[in-house]
Amino acid sequence: MTAAERLTDGLYGLGWSTVKKLPEPVAARLGRTVADAAWKRRGKGVQRLEANYARVVPGASPERLAELSRAGMRSYLRYWMESFRLPAWSAERVRTGFDPKDAHYLREGLAAGKGVILALPHLANWDLAGAWVSTTLGIPFTTVAERLKPETLYDRFVAYREGLGMEVLAHSGASAFGTLARRLRDGGLVCLVADRDLSAAGVEVDFFGERARMPAGPALLAQQTGAQLLPVTLWYDDSPVMQGRVHPAVEVPGTGTRIEKTAAMTQALADAFASGIAEHPEDWHMLQRLWLADLDPAKGPA
Repeated sequence: MTAAERLTDGLYGLGWSTVKKLPEPVAARLGRTVADAAWKRRGKGVQRLEANYARVVPGASPERLAELSRAGMRSYLRYWMESFRLPAWSAERVRTGFDPKDAHYLREGLAAGKGVILALPHLANWDLAGAWVSTTLGIPFTTVAERLKPETLYDRFVAYREGLGMEVLAHSGASAFGTLARRLRDGGLVCLVADRDLSAAGVEVDFFGERARMPAGPALLAQQTGAQLLPVTLWYDDSPVMQGRVHPAVEVPGTGTRIEKTAAMTQALADAFASGIAEHPEDWHMLQRLWLADLDPAKGPA
């Protein structure tokens, strides 16, 4: 492990051990302070966030983009402060910390017994949404996580999410896909963050008027298992309660090849994500390159 990796692992460990002990107002103020300091430094992450917002809010002035990126960093740090504190939240605090609209789509999908796939973009706090599902609905679910370096940091994230009631699989292609498919065939629930491609099998979509690549997995799982595919979008308001919406199911097209069906379904997901991001751009925590025009072709997927 390099010195930088040890520092990164230590900082995350400090967050989970220390921030969760702070009173909630103190943690919130700390998050805003750290966010504002990072925004003022205008590092690569802040610059990328601003560049991404420029696509989401076309025609925005430099002043408007600066306002958005500052609000975006505050939203991003709210996510981290909440995530560091989630293991210490009571079941009641989790239940009252999220207010999803149209959750009947999820309940009805699970009642049908064919499994449900929830697909989300990097909006607000997807970990809190997952904890709400497992706590309030009493439903365990399966997700995947990108392997991080150092390995100890990946282990921290797995332990954290398992503590919230999730089954966590490593993002490892066919092996993870097979396990997800089995869970769905058993009538289970799978939750996937799906607005950034991490494999060579991504699907090109139109996203805010330009081409981007998103994972094929949600659409392929729905086709292979018969599970319902439900987009979910999240956002913060001025209250301590995160808001959200479960969108109607993305249907499997009645005709076309598997590739054509996957492309159509992934585009429908991208459209649902775009609707939520356009309404609450400051809560989209995309600090990486996403659009194909921004990617170095020699480096492959995002």
